[in-house]
Amino acid sequence: MGFASPERGGHALDLQQAESSALAVTGVVQRYPAGHVVPMHHHRRGHLLYALEGVLLVEADSGQWLLPPTAAVWLRPGVAHSLTATVPVCVHGIFVDQALAAALPAQDCVLHISPLARELIAALVQLPHHTSHAPRDALLGALLVEELKAVSPLPFYLPWPEDAQMRRLCQALVQAPQEQSSAEDWAQRLAMSSKTLQRRFLKSTGMNLGQWRQKMRLMASVELLLQGRPITQAALESGYQSHSAYSVAFKKQFGCSPSGFVGRL
Repeated sequence: MGFASPERGGHALDLQQAESSALAVTGVVQRYPAGHVVPMHHHRRGHLLYALEGVLLVEADSGQWLLPPTAAVWLRPGVAHSLTATVPVCVHGIFVDQALAAALPAQDCVLHISPLARELIAALVQLPHHTSHAPRDALLGALLVEELKAVSPLPFYLPWPEDAQMRRLCQALVQAPQEQSSAEDWAQRLAMSSKTLQRRFLKSTGMNLGQWRQKMRLMASVELLLQGRPITQAALESGYQSHSAYSVAFKKQFGCSPSGFVGRL
């Protein structure tokens, strides 16, 4: 379960065969329309989610990941997660058995997908799950794991608090990234001191509120850029007051300018 789509009459794509295949690495592919949500679910195997087209939001108890077409999220076996198609997407799901999954990152994260990894993923999702397999089929999966081991996690992760009040605050900020209320304003709304809010927020996310909000705004802007918004409009809609301030923050976080990012799409 976990890949239900209106294109399948609302029925979930059966993943039982993919997860019980004799192959150590298997895959499926599914298209989702804009706004489609796959509710919280989990898999026995390690799970790599790659949006070949569009942008996909992956949410787990530990955080949120926003996936542009050049990246994939890696989830350890058993991690519960939900999916949201913010625009129409083509999602490739790769399942890695626990023995091979142990060689991949010990924390859920976003990984860069190289041209080689992209082609390996495309080949793996075409393989049947329960027939005889050629040696090449197993080698495709093994090579993908080796390729993923060679890359470092990308900064597309947004930590999500367990503290209920801090979670409500984060949800409000995500829903309105352009909102300009200060930490003092939010502390007053939550009936606590600014110092207490900052202490609880840092304990719950590992970041102070200002750092978290900036990262959230940058991730929101990536979604807008992938939807085709002009850079200045994406900056303003995600809460930045100027193109220059946005460009500086974007390059510091993602290692390239907004225009450079758009040029890669």
